[in-house]
Amino acid sequence: MRDLDSGDAQEQPNTSAVVKEREAGKIAFAAFVGTALEWYDYFLFGTAAALVFNRLYFTTLSATAATLAAFATFGVGFVARPVGAVLFGWMGDRMGRRPALLLTVVCIGVATGLIGLLPDYAAIGVAAPLLLALLRLLQGVAVGGEWGGAVTIAVEHAPPEKRGRYAALPQIGSPVGTLLSSGAFSLVLLLPPDQFDSWGWRLPFLAAFPLLLVAVYIRRKVEESPVFEEMEKQEKRSKVPALDVFRKAWGRLLVAIASALLGVGGFYVMTTFAISYGTGTLGLSRGLMVNSTLVAAVAQIAVIIIFGRLAERLGPGRVTMWGGLATAVIAFPVFWLIDTRSPILVVLAITAGVAILSTAYAVSGALLAELFPADLRYSGVALAYNLAGALSGFLPFVATALLDSTGGGSWVASLLFMGIALITAVGGLYGERLRVRDEVVVR
Repeated sequence: MRDLDSGDAQEQPNTSAVVKEREAGKIAFAAFVGTALEWYDYFLFGTAAALVFNRLYFTTLSATAATLAAFATFGVGFVARPVGAVLFGWMGDRMGRRPALLLTVVCIGVATGLIGLLPDYAAIGVAAPLLLALLRLLQGVAVGGEWGGAVTIAVEHAPPEKRGRYAALPQIGSPVGTLLSSGAFSLVLLLPPDQFDSWGWRLPFLAAFPLLLVAVYIRRKVEESPVFEEMEKQEKRSKVPALDVFRKAWGRLLVAIASALLGVGGFYVMTTFAISYGTGTLGLSRGLMVNSTLVAAVAQIAVIIIFGRLAERLGPGRVTMWGGLATAVIAFPVFWLIDTRSPILVVLAITAGVAILSTAYAVSGALLAELFPADLRYSGVALAYNLAGALSGFLPFVATALLDSTGGGSWVASLLFMGIALITAVGGLYGERLRVRDEVVVR
């Protein structure tokens, strides 16, 4: 299994660096805070696509077509993310992890704030959805370099035997971002409908501007990775990291993509699609569906902390495999509970679905980081995660389209959910066998 690549990545040179354990927690926390603010910006778009953009930016279409168009715009961000992975991966593997992470946070903060200022279709016509897609594209490029960099710098500052817990901290940025974005939408949904449509929905996006200042302040305090610094001294940096990932570590890339699918695509099935399905097909209130994601995010935080530590004992690949299998088992029951229209059961279903898929997501950072050698790590991790996003980011669109063409029924979403869960289980199985370690000295 260790010869899965054409030109095995393990033949790449290892680095020898001094890792200071007392610094690991500080760096991981800084990565978490910045990632949480980034995901807040990014998740806002998913919620708005289900609740706002379909009505205000695609007004000439039928209800179903408008929702499809909004989700297609949502998916544009995922298509752009591999581009960001290549660009920021090059910067991170050639110039340093720190400058790449500073630039990603600026790009996504500006793009999100500008969405809050964007006139709707009634004001500027077809230019409105086009500009919306363009800003989503910029968001996607920036996020394409964010997560991979945050995970890489957290892992490279951590002692090898404690990477699971520190790699889990940037993962917590996802549910915290969900809490912030869903919480912001829950508050503005309290406004009368006309005020919400007129200006209320814009407030969470405009909040990205002050949050950007906080994120830049935090990112400036992040120290460069000791692994990268040692690699730079030894002149072992790849000239074109993304190309070398495809040439020398393509097998590892495939395994990494498979292991990351559930954490990305499964999450959006249980949040973005579930919100649209609940409000549009089942007639449930927008407040109930958004609040369900808040409860799920709290549960997700606990799952990430627990399984991040457990990965240090069992291995992140094994945890990924079992998380994928468990998610496949609950795929149909979760949507059966949503179909009951019972508020309590709907909250329970979304919380259970997000929590169980998060067992794989909790260790995704640790697993992906150890699938690639240091000179290809930023690019490899970013490419794998964002190619997984590009492949699965359109799942809400696909599920909605199939839902309409088949005359309704949540079995479509359940089947998609189960499929990506099983792929991730296979990725975890192979990923555990392909892990590599840096040569570091812990002080």
